Amino acid sequence: MNKKFLALSIIVISVLLLQFTHCQQAKVNVHPLTNSWEIAVPNQEIPEGLISLSAKDCGTCHQDHYNEWKLSTHAHAWTDLQFQAELKKESSPFMCINCHIPLQNQQEYIVEGLIDGDIYKPVKKKNHKFDFELQQEGINCASCHVRDGAVIGPTGTTKAPHKTIKDTSFLSEKLCISCHNATAVITPTLACTFETGDEWKSGPFFGKKNCISCHMEPLNREVVAGFGVRPSRLHYFAGSGIPKLSHLESKQLHGLGFYPSKLQKSYSLHDSINYTMKIVNEFAGHNVPTGDPERFYNVTFVLRNDKDSILSTQTEKIGEEWQWYPEAKKLSDNNLKPEEERVFTFSYQANKKEKLSLSVNITKHRLSQASADYNKLGDNYPLFITVFEENYDVEIK
Repeated sequence: MNKKFLALSIIVISVLLLQFTHCQQAKVNVHPLTNSWEIAVPNQEIPEGLISLSAKDCGTCHQDHYNEWKLSTHAHAWTDLQFQAELKKESSPFMCINCHIPLQNQQEYIVEGLIDGDIYKPVKKKNHKFDFELQQEGINCASCHVRDGAVIGPTGTTKAPHKTIKDTSFLSEKLCISCHNATAVITPTLACTFETGDEWKSGPFFGKKNCISCHMEPLNREVVAGFGVRPSRLHYFAGSGIPKLSHLESKQLHGLGFYPSKLQKSYSLHDSINYTMKIVNEFAGHNVPTGDPERFYNVTFVLRNDKDSILSTQTEKIGEEWQWYPEAKKLSDNNLKPEEERVFTFSYQANKKEKLSLSVNITKHRLSQASADYNKLGDNYPLFITVFEENYDVEIK
């Protein structure tokens, strides 16, 4: 009798638990991922003839491409100190990683949807194809060149030991823009505002040149040693030129032209010393600066006497100003549009006979010192580089 009662109790409890679980699941409203930036590139199989999806293994044959890529920002997209600091914040949603480690193979979890459409409530499951070493490579060769068990290239060569298909449309600027034109207000205090693609489309170079024309310089060379010279492209993905760590090298692509005026060697007492710096966005097909809204240029004038005392200083900024709290909002934007020019003027009234020195510096910044300190990025994270520097000696007689 006791055994029958126990068995019946177990059955009843099991049924109740199943009903409870079903009710709980029924209450969960899972929304599918609908925005492109919410979705990683699905787990990719290793193409036949390759041993992994690692850039390092690609570099066994494609040595020049690999060595160039190692100096690129793409190679440090995941390990970048600023990005890692952002990821640690409570306000950082799951989808930010999709442009920094695009392959699902690089991601520890697979996101299948959002509970009630809330970006902070992703439905996750363990990714059994997660590769930690691959994750460290950020945006690697496979990010752009591997899909559906094949290597996508510009020629579809049959000489390669791996399966290769030709798809120049896939490898076009559309691939670049899929990450470099991410614009969305995610939450009231979180806005993704990368508008490089839109800037290019609305500018004078649209239809004439694209991202690849400038950022992947063409040349003729051997793509693989011993396979003959053919058209190729550099894979530095040259950009700002600000390295990710102080000991690293970074390739710079110049977007601005600098046209300084001249100063006389001497001025009379009470003369006005006037100096102008004309800056032209003559080489970039997008705004300068572009991308991350924290980027900016400083144009700094400092006038000193022969005792090295500062008599006058002036700093002009090219960039955006944002309010991030309580609501993300752009306050101002004076980025230079393609072919736009701007003139900055420094003036000083000479009121004493003396020797003077005017220093003019133009610096390109990744982010401000205040932001770097807030994110605890340390002293080994370069914040800026100097792109123009000149000194002028004058005498007031």
